[in-house]
Amino acid sequence: MDKKTLYLECYSGISGDMTVASLIDLGADVEVLTAGLNSLNVDGYKIEISRKAINSIDACDFHVILDVPEANYETEDNKHTGTSASHETHNHEYLHEHNIEHSHEHNAEHSHEHIPEHSHEHTEHSHEHTEHSHEHIPEHSHEHSNGHKHVHLHARLKRPEGMHIHSHSHEGEHPHIHYGHHEHRNLNDINAIIDGSAITDNAKQIAKRIFYIVAVAESKAHGKPIEEVHFHEVGAVDSIVDIVAVSICLDNLNIGDVIVSELYEGTGHINCQHGILPVPVPAVVNIVTEHHLSLHITSIKGELVTPTGAAIAAAIRTKEVLPKEFKISKIGLGAGKRNYERTSFLRAMLIEDTTGNSSFDTVPDKVWVLEANIDDCSGEAMSIALETLLQNGAKDAYYTPIFMKKNRPAYLLGVICSENKVAEMEEIIFTHTTTIGIRKQEALRTTLNREIIPIITPYGEALVKVCTYHDKTFYYPECDSIKKLCNKSGKDYITLYSLVQTLASQG
Repeated sequence: MDKKTLYLECYSGISGDMTVASLIDLGADVEVLTAGLNSLNVDGYKIEISRKAINSIDACDFHVILDVPEANYETEDNKHTGTSASHETHNHEYLHEHNIEHSHEHNAEHSHEHIPEHSHEHTEHSHEHTEHSHEHIPEHSHEHSNGHKHVHLHARLKRPEGMHIHSHSHEGEHPHIHYGHHEHRNLNDINAIIDGSAITDNAKQIAKRIFYIVAVAESKAHGKPIEEVHFHEVGAVDSIVDIVAVSICLDNLNIGDVIVSELYEGTGHINCQHGILPVPVPAVVNIVTEHHLSLHITSIKGELVTPTGAAIAAAIRTKEVLPKEFKISKIGLGAGKRNYERTSFLRAMLIEDTTGNSSFDTVPDKVWVLEANIDDCSGEAMSIALETLLQNGAKDAYYTPIFMKKNRPAYLLGVICSENKVAEMEEIIFTHTTTIGIRKQEALRTTLNREIIPIITPYGEALVKVCTYHDKTFYYPECDSIKKLCNKSGKDYITLYSLVQTLASQG
């Protein structure tokens, strides 16, 4: 079956739950999704899939409802931090929405000086929990007057170690659920959960890639090695569900290429465990910088791009620009949870390239090439200029030794970038070098389709760029990944490069 091309239009931002909802609306199989999530053996939640009207536009809503919304969980559906959740902070805010023409809201604010000894579980549809765990997945639905079906898909509710339940007979009161400990998960824990599941190998690779990107961003934000980061942005149950759900849906829809628009983001500040942080939050900034995603800052006061949403965009994007001509075969709308003055949904489209390019292996593309001859700039300054250009979105940057007038040794500085980056690249060149003139021209190029996948080795994880051309597949391990493995293991570059390349080719 031919792979499909997905276009994510992020003009209202992007988050994990919005992405899942948009893919379900595109036709991802809910039964496959539910079975895959249940195989994770992660408990303490249920998912709710429904329809939601946003400014009279019908959209799919995907909601992860935690059975115990503890203080150390900062959920996708509530307040996003952009950094790891502090284990010592206990100020938190909960907001659960269920909108199908009518809405039901449960708001509870708690401020605790100590770790809360119990929490109250509020759901739209109450279910009595006894001393027995649920070993099956109940599903019930409610038909509303508008014809939409409200579907509740319940995860298995196993009682975590140390938890006990007190049921009260008084009407209107809720069960008291006590936990003996908080569960902290790092990247290795997450990978073990994914590897132990029954989802496809492709879905596992996508999920692990997304988690890896967030882990790197968290590591940089906190100044800790990646293996020492215990973070709730990824470790929390709802984030695990969102990310794995996205991976299952992408695999189920048979998505090959993914084009992601620029990410529209808000402004201002948000409150989180670490205090008041600016928008975009640190983890989002780290992901955008590392993976050269384009941001478009709007005047909206609030956070439109969550760390999970940014990581999804970075992990699955294979192309930067839409085809010159294309047909839309299907549209999916994923509802956002927050109400802004702008309609909040993520639009996903399955598209078909109609520009006449019959090859699925190569991609026609337009770029701009900037050049400058520099004969009076130090090597140190040139090095910093090159690094700055690459960090700010240049597709490539380089300099070559040349001889100029009067046989003076010099450098030819070259930069390849997209059209929307030309002005920024020029500013960097003028401010970081001594040149007083830049040549530029538009150029056509052909690139191979590629994706970046994580490969687990005995010495750690490495990233590999996979490219296809006709009936051939090429595996190119990322240099920085191999370098990290060398530093960690003490082995040489060539040996580890060959090992990673072999493991990647074996699937």
